[in-house]
Amino acid sequence: MMGFISALPGAISQGLIWGIMAIGVYITFKILDIADLTVDGSFCTGGAVFVVLFTGGHNVWVALVAAILAGMLAGLVTGVLHTLCGIPAILAGILTQLGLWSVNIAIMGMKATVAINVTTPELLDKLLVSLRFVRDAVTGVRPFYRHPIIVVGLFTVVLIALLYWFFGTEQGSALRATGSNHNMARAQGINTNYSIVLGLIISNGLVALSGCLLAQYNSACEINMGRGAIVIGLAAVIIGEVLFSKIFHNFALKLLSVALGAIIYYIVLQAVLATGLNANYLKLLSAVVVAIFLAASYWKSKYTRKKFRPSDIGKIGGESDA
Repeated sequence: MMGFISALPGAISQGLIWGIMAIGVYITFKILDIADLTVDGSFCTGGAVFVVLFTGGHNVWVALVAAILAGMLAGLVTGVLHTLCGIPAILAGILTQLGLWSVNIAIMGMKATVAINVTTPELLDKLLVSLRFVRDAVTGVRPFYRHPIIVVGLFTVVLIALLYWFFGTEQGSALRATGSNHNMARAQGINTNYSIVLGLIISNGLVALSGCLLAQYNSACEINMGRGAIVIGLAAVIIGEVLFSKIFHNFALKLLSVALGAIIYYIVLQAVLATGLNANYLKLLSAVVVAIFLAASYWKSKYTRKKFRPSDIGKIGGESDA
């Protein structure tokens, strides 16, 4: 029990980092109604670009922006394959993901792992987040505001605010309309292809940012770090929807529920690991968690939906329309 409690801050920190990736998945999965599998590749792309630039002596913010742009480029490729080449979205994402494996390992200098030398105090101090900061912020070695929960929490709040503003603009509304009803949006004069590409670009930019933060947190980027990322993203989206859909109706709060879903997901994983489960079963556990919450969402909609009798049809909206 004590081991689980001591590991809780780290689990919450990782949950917040993956929550940013899950928000990117939410944009494609829930808003655009596209299952984008690019994320398994673009997640690692963000981490690879950051680690290579940062260890090469570049400023941490320059490396972070470059990582986001690299992820956006990956989303652009998927969007072009889908809209201009007519390739189904799920297949376009698979093709981009497959190609990114080679691109990522080339970025990393044909190495499977590139590490950040955190034994150098000067280099460690420049990082935005790190696993070492979890302990240091608690023991007083570093200021409390350097704790990953606070830093990544601020990132999440700022991103949610920016996305809330963007999706309230004309272009953001066009993007939402495209996902809601593709044909109707086109009939209204919306360039749906542009909206789809833009959504994929934004989504994979967020995914790359998450990969960049996780690479800092772990002090390394590994070529397979993004494998299964789409499952974690979907888990966070579904958990957030199932648990908070009744109380979170505002769009910003829906994005927040996704981040909370990622935190809950990692807390559950940590609780299971605390029981002594072999870590090699984590992928299976992830699949089971996603399946359970997807099924719960389906059962919830199936058995809680009000069933109308033919005699009820005339009563629908009757009083409110009077």
